[in-house]
Amino acid sequence: MARLILFNKPFGVLSQFTDPGNADSPRATLSDYIDMPGVYPAGRLDRDSEGLLLLTDDGRLQAQLAQPRFKTEKTYLVQVERVPDAAALDALRAGVRLKDGPTRPARVRRIDAPDLWPRDPPVRERKSVADCWLEIVISEGRNRQVRRMTSHVGHPTLRLVRWRAGDWSLDGLAPGTWRDAKL
Repeated sequence: MARLILFNKPFGVLSQFTDPGNADSPRATLSDYIDMPGVYPAGRLDRDSEGLLLLTDDGRLQAQLAQPRFKTEKTYLVQVERVPDAAALDALRAGVRLKDGPTRPARVRRIDAPDLWPRDPPVRERKSVADCWLEIVISEGRNRQVRRMTSHVGHPTLRLVRWRAGDWSLDGLAPGTWRDAKL
């Protein structure tokens, strides 16, 4: 039977088990948190993103969770610079044209600031620039897609937390911890 692991990836951790970068200055990787041979990430989260990362030992399940053609929905809690107006939100909902082509339509709504763990390092606050939280649901997974989408409509991402992927969420999972999921 396939194994599926839910991991709450902290900010600054690479979504891989080794760091191909500078050996003199290694960065945190999955191996700093998960000591389990044979499991691999089903998709990625950028080093500067946080939240739910799925890992599995089943190649078919890995492809199903990660490849856009399977349309696995992913929910992100996104802190953006300034408060988006209706036109910016509608543009995200309709899909925006990025350099690598148009995105699929997204579900987007403004939300109150979620009750999340503190980020280390904290997001830099600017007294002269307001911010806002959005919930964005996409069914793709392009490189830095959510960040590029919010930037495209004039609201750069300050903090990005993947909260849900498919049927699995971060509920009750502290940063840097993992648990087995039910399939």
